[in-house]
Amino acid sequence: MGRMTGKVALISGAATGLGAAQATRFCQEGAKVVIGDIDEPLAEETLAEIRAFGGDVRFVRLDATSAQSWADAVAATIAAFGALTTLCNNVGVTPLATIEEQGLDGWNKVIAVNQTSVFLGMQAARAALVKSGNGAVVNIGSLTALRGMPGSLGYSATKGAIGAMTRVAAMEWVKDGVRVNTIIPGPMRTRTQAGITEEQEQLQRARIPMGDLGRPVDVANGALFLASDEASYITGVELVIDGGWAASA
Repeated sequence: MGRMTGKVALISGAATGLGAAQATRFCQEGAKVVIGDIDEPLAEETLAEIRAFGGDVRFVRLDATSAQSWADAVAATIAAFGALTTLCNNVGVTPLATIEEQGLDGWNKVIAVNQTSVFLGMQAARAALVKSGNGAVVNIGSLTALRGMPGSLGYSATKGAIGAMTRVAAMEWVKDGVRVNTIIPGPMRTRTQAGITEEQEQLQRARIPMGDLGRPVDVANGALFLASDEASYITGVELVIDGGWAASA
């Protein structure tokens, strides 16, 4: 307990899934958290669960593709808690289409939601993170950035870009005392994953050396480490949390 005491985190896409698990773990370790999401009703269960154990959590409506919405979310976080020390970027969509099937509208949407949102979030939060004197950003990528997966062109492109953006930001901000890192999750038991067939899940499990899909809390624990002072000498890295898939032949 207490690994995030004194931290104030804005976590995008935290109504459910990986972001919700991060919000929960951060609060369990003493952080004050603002859940930024476009869907407040969807976040109610997460908010209630956190408040039930005494966690200090708020909600702000966030359209992660809007610069103004990001500015408002950062301002709301500072108004609520007096500072912003930590940013976690989770927002994403996972459209499936081959190169031949991919339409331009769908391409532009996945770029806006998955990639542009990270740029806008980092840009909006930068001044507050620098002011904190010990800021940290955790961006959520994907194993598809490391492995060619048919049908995931747009998604894979954005997740690969997040790794590149992370490295650039880490070097630009290192002298300002802000660390920037990426987590690369493998398949996780989230609401999105629940939509696949049993056969598809069996194929995934067969490729994971540890034999099963991960849990949102596995990613949340990685984010907790990277956001905490325990990772004070770590910046610009990609932490892979995938049960060994990326390391396998």
